[in-house]
Formats: sequence, C-alpha cells, structure tokens
Amino acid sequence: MKKLDSRSRQEYAEHVIDLLQKEDEAQFRDQFLELHPTDQLSIFHTLNQTERKRLYAYLQPQEFAEIFQGMEFLEQEWVSRELNDNYIADMLNDMYSDDVADFLGELPEEKRSSILTAMDKEEAADAKELLSYPEETAGAIMTKEFLAVKADNRVSDVIEFLRKEGPDAETVYYLYVTNQEDQLVGVVSLRDLIVSPTEEKVENIMGTRVVSTKVTTDQEEVASLIQRYDLLAAPVVTDDGALVGIVTVDDVIDIIEEEVTEDIGEISATRGATDVNLSAFQAAKKRAPWIILLMFFGMITAGVIDQFEGTLEEIVILAAFIPLIMDSAGNTGTQSLAVVVRSLATGSFEKKGLWQTIRREFSTGVLIGLSCAIVLVGLITILYGNLVLAGVVAVSIFLSLSIATVTGALFPLIINKLKLDPAIASGPFVTTVNDILGLLIYFTIATSLLMYL
Repeated sequence: MKKLDSRSRQEYAEHVIDLLQKEDEAQFRDQFLELHPTDQLSIFHTLNQTERKRLYAYLQPQEFAEIFQGMEFLEQEWVSRELNDNYIADMLNDMYSDDVADFLGELPEEKRSSILTAMDKEEAADAKELLSYPEETAGAIMTKEFLAVKADNRVSDVIEFLRKEGPDAETVYYLYVTNQEDQLVGVVSLRDLIVSPTEEKVENIMGTRVVSTKVTTDQEEVASLIQRYDLLAAPVVTDDGALVGIVTVDDVIDIIEEEVTEDIGEISATRGATDVNLSAFQAAKKRAPWIILLMFFGMITAGVIDQFEGTLEEIVILAAFIPLIMDSAGNTGTQSLAVVVRSLATGSFEKKGLWQTIRREFSTGVLIGLSCAIVLVGLITILYGNLVLAGVVAVSIFLSLSIATVTGALFPLIINKLKLDPAIASGPFVTTVNDILGLLIYFTIATSLLMYL
C-alpha cells in the first residue's frame, strides 16, 4: 500500500476525491485502495454525506472495515447511522473481535442485538463473550484472533498452518501451545519456527515459562505486565488455565492513554469531562459538582481567616501575604501528589516503600521551603523594612511547604490503601487542605509575635 508523503498528501487526496465525484468507480477503487488505512480515513473525513454514501457503495464492507477500525466511537456511531445493519454486520465480521466488542458495547441494546443477529455466528459468539466480561479487565479487551498449536505438532505442519490462518490473526510473532484440554502449556516464537528443522516437534522448541494473565485481571495490571516483560502480546487464560484470548501491545497503548486521561480528570477534578467532544452543558454538568464541593471547602478557608480577624485589624499588612502562603503551599502539595500518583501507577512506589517516599517528599519540602524563606527574608526586609514581619512570613512558608509535601504524598497513599484510584486525591482537594494548614501556621505565628510587629 502506498503511504503519502507530506508534500503530495493534499494533492493526491484531491485527485481521489475528484474521481469519486466523477463517479469513476474503477479508477477510484484502484487509487483509494492503494492507500494506507490512515490516509484513507483522512480522505473520508473530508467527504460530504453524498460522497460518503457513494464511497460505501464503491467499497465492500471488508474494505471499509479497516477505515472504520481507525475511528473513535462517536464517529463510528454517526457513520453506522448511514449504513444498513447487513453492511455493518459484514464489516464487523472482518474486524478483530476486541474492536467489534468495543463498538457494540457502546450501542443501545436493541441496535446491538440487531447487528449481532446479522453477523456470522462464530464472530457474534466471540463478540458476545468479550461483552460478558467486566469492563476494564483482560477479558473485555482481549482479542480472539490468536494462533494456537499442539505440542506434538511438527514444525512443517505449524508453518503450513501459519500460512493458512496467519492472515486472520492479530499477531503471528507468537504461537501458543495448548494441551488436549486447551490449557496453555507453552509458547513458541516465529523465529524459533524458522530456524528449527522441519521435522522437529513443537514441544522440543517451545518455552514453558509463559507469562500470562487471567481474564479478570485489571487492564492496568495487564498493561504493566506487557511493559515489564517487553511483550508484543500476553495470553489470557481462565482460572483453570484454558487459553481464551490475547492482549496485544496496541491495546496496551490505548489502555495507557485511557488511564492517563482518567488520572488527569481525577487530579484536576474534571473526571468524565476531559472529552472535548462534550457540549458545554454536558461539561458543566460533570464539572459543576466538583466546583460546588470545593467552594464549601473554601468556606473553611474563609473561616480560618475570620478567626484571626483581630490579628489582621492590628497588622493589616499581614493580609498582603495570604495569597503567597496559600498558593505556595497548594502548589507544592500538588507536585507531591502528582509524583506519588505517578509512582503508584508505574509500580516504582513498591520499590521505594512508604517511609522512604514520605521521607524524600518531606526532605524536598524542607529544602524548597528553606530556599523560599531565605529569598523572602531579603525581599520583605528591603521592601517593607520590617525584619520581624520578614521572619514571620519566612518561617510560615518554610513550615507550610514542609508539611504540604507530606500532605500531598499521604492523600493518594491513604486512598490507594482503601482500594480506590489514588488519582481521586485530586489537586484541588490537596490544594484546599494545604491552604487551610498554611493559613493556620501563618496566623498562629503572627498572633504569637503580634507585639513585635
């Protein structure tokens, strides 16, 4: 297939679209089907409804399947409205089972049942199996298009089998070896097959220490497993060891993107609202509860300031440094939060341990706080000519930042211990808590030294 370069892409696309508009089916098919599916999808995005309908008529469902697989669900959904169920069913029959399940799983029950009825029985059964597993588990994201052989097969027989079944498999670099009960007992690579004598049996060249995962394993753990062992695919087995599918590295890339998006939503208190395709009303509906909740937390901050109203009335200049104390403590805590959430996600936290992590974050806070304190003593003394005021602000910053790093680190660790997503200890919550602590430290020190200010 031809891959367009950046200079000819637009020119070639215009040529292909022109053939479609002229209803030159033969030339259009010849030019369009030479392209990489990514380039086909780019051209598809430029078509109007009339041109799209003509494209559906010119392409077989199996040919359109590769374009459809590259779309996001929202785009797949509106494209499916332009197609009849039989066309959709034929197209899905030629797609990998995990992609089929991802699409069908988002459809209304009635539409899903109609399409499944029109699909081939075997393909429909695979899709139904994947849909039966809990979301975000290995079973739900695996594909059924894998290659399995028996231990007593000869290399020549396996290579012949590979020639027949390979085109329909998602990956041919690993072949999994099963026993008579379809239990996973080994794995053999394509390289091993190529370099082995044709009469050699698979059992003599296969590896028996197979890295596999259960159907109920969380998708994040599956992604971590594939990353840790540098696998192109990981076999998925049932509790009794039966091989039922594989999770490939391209699925892992999607998982990582999905989990990072989810974590960003949690940390920024925009969970479920990070999709730019949401309308303003939908985004506001998802984000407003967080803002309202944080607004109530903000009332606590206001209450702290109110408790020290007498101190502020006597030394009004103290109010000028409230934003500095709050922002510095909140920002430092959020940094620690991000570090710990990331270490939990990558598994590096287990290597460091709780106390080493807390000690490191506290030490970091102490050093940052000390640096800020030294700078503030000089600046405030020069600008305001009050060494005691400079000392109050500097000590407050030092203590606030030291404590803020510990708070930011502890929040996600406690939540992780409760078996919840550590990212739920979102930045705004940690920031608000550290704002309150920072103000308490600041006004407590200022009040105790009030006679010297």
